[in-house]
This record gives sequence, structure tokens and C-alpha cells, in this order.
Amino acid sequence: MSRNLLDTPIEYLKGVGPQRGDLLKKELGIFTYRDLLHLYPNRYIDRTKYYRINELSGTSSEVQIVGKIIHLKIVEQKRGKRLVATFTDGTGEIELVWFQGFKWIKDNLKINEPYVAYGKVNSFNFTYSIPHPELELLEEHKKSLSVAMQPVYPSTEKLGTKISNKAMNKLMTQLVTETYALYNDTLSDHLKSRLNLLSMQEALVNIHFPKSTELLEKAQFRLKFEEFFYIQMQLLIKNIARKSKIKGFQFNVVGEFFNTFYSNHLPFPLTGAQKRVIKEIRNDMGQPAQMNRLLQGDVGSGKTIVAFLSCLIALDNGFQACIVAPTEILATQHFIGISEFAEPLGLNIKLLTGSTKTAERRVIHEELENGELQILIGTHALFEDKVIFKNLGLAIIDEQHRFGVEQRSKLWTKNTLPPHVLVMTATPIPRTLAMSLYGDLEVSVIDELPPGRKPIQTLHYFEGKRLAVWHFIKTEIAKGRQVYIVYPLIEESETLDYKNLMEGYEGISRDFPLPEYSVSIVHGQMTPSEKEVEMDRFAKGETNIMVATTVIEVGVNVPNASVMIIESAERFGLSQLHQLRGRVGRGAEQSYCILMTGDKLSNDSKIRMETMCRTNDGFEISEVDLKLRGPGDIMGKQQSGTLPLKIADLVKDQDILHYARHQAVELLKQDPSLENPDNQKIKQKLEALNSKSTIWNYIS
Repeated sequence: MSRNLLDTPIEYLKGVGPQRGDLLKKELGIFTYRDLLHLYPNRYIDRTKYYRINELSGTSSEVQIVGKIIHLKIVEQKRGKRLVATFTDGTGEIELVWFQGFKWIKDNLKINEPYVAYGKVNSFNFTYSIPHPELELLEEHKKSLSVAMQPVYPSTEKLGTKISNKAMNKLMTQLVTETYALYNDTLSDHLKSRLNLLSMQEALVNIHFPKSTELLEKAQFRLKFEEFFYIQMQLLIKNIARKSKIKGFQFNVVGEFFNTFYSNHLPFPLTGAQKRVIKEIRNDMGQPAQMNRLLQGDVGSGKTIVAFLSCLIALDNGFQACIVAPTEILATQHFIGISEFAEPLGLNIKLLTGSTKTAERRVIHEELENGELQILIGTHALFEDKVIFKNLGLAIIDEQHRFGVEQRSKLWTKNTLPPHVLVMTATPIPRTLAMSLYGDLEVSVIDELPPGRKPIQTLHYFEGKRLAVWHFIKTEIAKGRQVYIVYPLIEESETLDYKNLMEGYEGISRDFPLPEYSVSIVHGQMTPSEKEVEMDRFAKGETNIMVATTVIEVGVNVPNASVMIIESAERFGLSQLHQLRGRVGRGAEQSYCILMTGDKLSNDSKIRMETMCRTNDGFEISEVDLKLRGPGDIMGKQQSGTLPLKIADLVKDQDILHYARHQAVELLKQDPSLENPDNQKIKQKLEALNSKSTIWNYIS
């Protein structure tokens, strides 16, 4: 594409000017001709289809009818007047209604002449009407029907009042006419002909002004394929470069620590999935390149034992390992779990968090530097400059999406060579998102629960069933079990949430009185030590019920807790509900998750409750979540942009994404450095993308 004309400021396009230009910039982020060209229609109106009046239904859909005006009248109403035309096509009658500008309209309408009326149908008392229709004499309509499918462009309330869709169509016609000769292809001729893709010129013309449904589909496919193809090319090239350039420590020894623990001290038999993942990690760490692996495993799938065995490989090769968690609670949980595993091996393991006392810190810093400290577990306190390892060989980062890229990169600078990296998450990421966001990481999945675990039974109750739920809790406590009751905590309404939590706690304390019952409470306004005391009491079985906000979402492991009650469950997202449910079901007993909601639920809330009751599979839940919320929300605030897609959709276009990735993989197998003359266009496009950093802002 010629840079000059397509980079022209939008106000210079005929029909735009300074005022409309400002609106387009503010409302849609359109600054140049190129930006407008890539504003794709979000739907199309088929102007080749004509309805008969006796076929209409009151669905507010847009219709096109050929008929005649047989009567005109002006009707008085409370405020002003309206013009009503009776329109017939021989099968029935419909009213065409105007509330504004009708004096001019009335003078220009012709009775008993064939017209085409187009607009949205309204239905009231079995009478159909079209307010403010587009009217065109049939003769004129036949002449002007050059585009069968009329594009409808994204707009906003403010923009719609100044630039109607009809005006946007006119601007787009002007733009395409002016710039048509400048649309160059970035894909190779070989790829286009092999995949039977439209040229970029045909694709852009047919996305805006499709000559047929078939050509529209081909144009959409071409543009979506190209977006996904270049994202995958960038990720794959980044992966190849990392493997060849970023050297890592080669751990060829699987020695005494690993073998002694594996043969003599495994607390439970490993599942097939855990064994497979450990093999993948061992293989990666045995290469002279840095490992960069994502480990996905549902809540309770046994990621901690895999992390520990990976640490032992580093130790067997004379290196140190660290595990970083986003919260003190989770870091402490890892420390307790791993210390139990490590005890028979006599390893030196320490915990470093914001609460660690100065004297303890001094010992940690000293032992880290002289190599006595073998495994350090902690929070972002590990990223501090004062924390210096003698030789860090493996960094394990848990729930990595909660850390910024800069924070994590601080670990890399603590060594001559970067440590091997294992990223763990208990938030199952849909395959599509994993492929797009972590396409430069190798992915391992633990998709099997440890033996003996019973699936958690999930039930949804409305407020009216409260007494029955309380009765159920009492029977579970009588069996010696413990119960979580979780209240939502959403920042915008923190004071209201706190009030609800405290009211709930007081009510529960009344319904479950001392000395027969004992209730703990944990919330965000308590100090870390206060939280720890309450959690400790619950973990030791001194209290039967833990009333909490979502602070217990991660990191609490109480095998005796068998019931999770989630209050106002409609206020939680699917992944959060699934995470909370994972706090129970950690022992051999049958566990339950009860979702309490108000009586009025939105459609999305109904789908969430139904999904939770239907399945315990985190990956299935994450797919539903992706469809409900879209990719931006799932990845959290700092990833909310996810990917700068103009036309492709990660949810709806998964097949195209898989196809594009496959083509990118095959191309790089045949021509890894894109030296082939036929691939020069692709190489140039990638260089242009890299110079703008269009993707690395989004990929961690």
C-alpha cells in the first residue's frame, strides 16, 4: 500500500471535513484514511429481499416492501402532530409514520405510485407500522440497486446523530474509489493460490460493498485469516528465536534428590497426566535453551507436586529454585505443602513475603547468596534488588497473569543466563486464548484429578430455600465437616459489600450459636496476621464455619471442608465461581457447592448457574466464560486489550485461527528465515509489524 495517501488525515476525505473528522476521531478512533478503510461493517442488509405485508411479524426486523400509498393524513397527538400514510401491496396494509419534517415529506409523496418502503417494523394492537421509512420510487430503486447487500457500520449514539449509516456508506464509497489502486497484498502468491484466497483488493472491496453473499464470505475469510496468520507468525518466530538465542542451563542430571523422593517418599501415586507433564519438563530442562512452559491444571489437579519435582531437577544439577505466588496466603500455602514434601530430604526451604521480619530477611539474603538456601518461596518480595541468588536455575511463577511483565523480568537479571521458567495457572485458559496469548510458550495440561477424589455436587437455590440450606449445613457439621460461606466483594461497592458481609456474619452467628457452633470471619479490611489467625483456627478445626469474602479464592487447603456456599452467586464470574468451588472436594468425602441467588436473574447469570451445576470441567467452563464475556475480560484488566483484532473474533472464528496457525507452522518449517523470494512480502509485513510492536504490548 502506498503510505502517503492511506495515511492522509481523515478530515481531508471528501464529505468529512474538520467537524465530522473530530467526531470520527473521538467516537471511533479513526484518524486516517487507513483507519476508516479498516472500519469493517458489523452486519449487512440484504436489499434484494422483498417482504409481503401478510408475511410480517412484530420482531422489529428491517424489511423492504414494494407497494403504493393509498391514503395520507395528519394526526394530532399530545405533543405536536404526526404524518401517517397507508401503504398497501395487495396482501395487506401497513402504516408509514413520520414525526418530524413531515410538511416537506407530505408535499413530495405521490399517491398510487409504486414505491419501495424500507425500515424497521413496529407492532401495536395488531397494527404494523414503519416509523421514518426510507422511501424510493420503484423506478429509481431499480436504477440505484448496484449493491445487493448494504453494509451497516459500527456507530455510537453521538456519531449516529451527525453521520448516519447512509452517510457512512457514502464516505466509504468515496474512500474506496480514491484508494482502490493502492491495496497491495502482503501474502505470497503461492499461499493465496494454494489456499484459494481472494486478493487484498477484492477482499477490501467486497467487505464494504459485497457483490454477493459468496464473495462477502470469501472477503471475511481472507481478512480474518490474515489477522490470525500474522499473530501466529510473530508468536512462532518469537518462540524459534528464544530457543536459538536465549541459551539456558542444561540440566542433564536426574539425580539423588529426584530419584530418592520419587522412589521412596511420594505421598500418593501420580496420575498419568502428572507423569506426562513431568516428562515434558524434564525434556525441556535437558536442552541448552531456556524452558518457557505454561502448566495449566484445574484446582486440585496436583500442580504443586509437579512444581516440587521440577525444583528437585534444578537442585540435582547444583542450582537453586524459587516459587513466586501473587498473595501471601498462596505463598504460605505453597511453603507449607512443599516443606512437607521436602522434609524427608532435609532440604533448606524458606518463605519470603512482605511480612517477613528483618532478622529473617537477613538470614535469607545471606543463605541465598552463599547457596545454602535451596528453594525460596514467596510473593513479589522476591523481585526486590536485594534478593540475590547464587545460581537460580528454575523460576516457577504461579497465577502469572497477576504479575506485570516488568516484575517478572527482574528474575531474569539475577543470573548470567536466564533461569528455566515454569508458569502455572489454575485458571483454565480456553485453547483459543492460550494459542493466541501464550503461543510462544510450550503448554502442558494436567487434565486428570488424583484418584479417590469425588466430583463436587453443585446445586443452585433461590433465597426462598435458605432454611433448607441451613438445615443441610447443620447435618454436615454433625458429621464432623466444615463449611465455607463466601460473600462477594466488588471494589466499586466495597462499603455496601462490607455491610452485607457483616450482616450475614451476625445472622449466621445467631443461627449457629455458641457453644454448639463456632464461626470464623475473614475479609480484606483485616491485617494479614488477623487473617492468618482466623484461617489457622479453621484449618485446625477449631471453627465449623468460615465466613469470608473472596480472599479465600486461592491458597486455602482444608480437606475437612466439604461445603462451599456462595452468596449472591450471580455477582461472580464463571471462573471465580469455579475457583471458589475448588476450595472444597480436597478430601475423600463427598463435597458440595451451593449457589445462592436472588429470584431475578439475567440470561447470562442463568447460563452461569446452569454451567456450574452441569460440569466440573474447568476447560469447558472457560469456553462458556469466553463466549459470555469475551477475551478481554477473561484476561483481566492489564490484558483487557487482549489482541488488536479488527475483524476476526477469538470466540466465533476458532476454526480460522487453528487453520492460520497450521499454515504458519508449515511455512516456517519449509522456510524458517523467510529467505524464499516468494515469502518476501510476508517478511516485509512482519518487519513492519515488529517495528510498531503491535503484538508484544499484548503478549506477556
